[in-house]
Amino acid sequence: MKTDKTKNTKRKKEGKGNGCPLYKKCGGCQLQNMNYEEQLSFKQVKCIKALGKFGHVEEIIGMDNPVHYRNKVQAAFKNVNGKVISGVYQSASHRIVPVTECLLEDEFADEIIVFVRKLLPQFRLNAYNEDTGRGFLRHVLVRRGFSSGEVMVVLVTGTELFPKKKEFLGALLKAFPEITTVVQNVNNSKTSMVLGKKEFVLYGNGYIEDTLCSCKFRISPRSFYQINPVQTEILYKTAIDFAALKKSDRVLDAYCGTGTIGIVAAKSSGAKVVGVELNSDAVSDAVFNARENNVENAEFYCADAGRFMVEAAAQGEKFNAVFMDPPRAGSDLNFLKSIVKTAPERVVYVSCSVETLERDLLFLSKNGYRVKKIQPVDMFPHTNHVECVVLLSRKK
Repeated sequence: MKTDKTKNTKRKKEGKGNGCPLYKKCGGCQLQNMNYEEQLSFKQVKCIKALGKFGHVEEIIGMDNPVHYRNKVQAAFKNVNGKVISGVYQSASHRIVPVTECLLEDEFADEIIVFVRKLLPQFRLNAYNEDTGRGFLRHVLVRRGFSSGEVMVVLVTGTELFPKKKEFLGALLKAFPEITTVVQNVNNSKTSMVLGKKEFVLYGNGYIEDTLCSCKFRISPRSFYQINPVQTEILYKTAIDFAALKKSDRVLDAYCGTGTIGIVAAKSSGAKVVGVELNSDAVSDAVFNARENNVENAEFYCADAGRFMVEAAAQGEKFNAVFMDPPRAGSDLNFLKSIVKTAPERVVYVSCSVETLERDLLFLSKNGYRVKKIQPVDMFPHTNHVECVVLLSRKK
């Protein structure tokens, strides 16, 4: 995929620091001391240092307007000196930095979270205390469809009991009629995880829908969905271009989430796609999404990707191409070994960590694969993180 050099020259240049008073306290934007062009150069060098040994690293694809790109926003709540505060956890801690607006977050989502914070004392509701296990509201999660405009609000509570629930919900929806669904998620465990396992739909259907790469996707509270829709389109189109699929191909979409890459690939190429994901909610969404997009050549399974591939390899199953988009920790070694055993012609690796990507590419390059293309994409402006798409092919 070619980068648009004319767009890069016209890109909005954000000044150093961007005027955020929380820059040094929050820790979420590690690169705000640089303007955006400097950030892209920094990330380009980072990718070259880690991945240049495998081949040429293409110019990183940046954003024209690298602010307020996060369509998923979550805030923690806490009582401090008799007042409820909300914000983000300071890096590597559970200390909350109060936030009312954020350079990275969807502005409408921030408004909803601030309103919920102000609403709590009106209904005599407290924030949850994770030390004592008492209190009510623990987190608020807001997800917004970039193209659909649909809005989901998830109230994460420490108890199922929701005093004056109807009145609270009425006040929220009156202030923000744009909200299309509200979910109460219960999390009373001592955990760093935001969402618990039990939830109740309070309003709407419990999910939102959005369009990505001309396909419609359902997004549930616990489903993985990329947070930057503008750059996600670029990322996925690059991955699918790299795969160069034919209708006769059989394709594995590992760590498939809600089926985004697999469904887009199946619809555009006609190839048979098999998706694997450990999150059962995401698999349910993937099945629904395939049906909604009239994609009959994709099927999805709830399983560990590594174990699934090992079993497939043992049964002699073959794939022409593999998409893999693992979490930040990288791929499971068993999965990498099963790739080597089943020997697909092409592997397209989508990664949000150049460190674990480097590790996994080393393994694959020592076991029969050659890196052909490397394309960085700036999915997370103002942070250290950078996404990469890598094409590997089987050595002849």
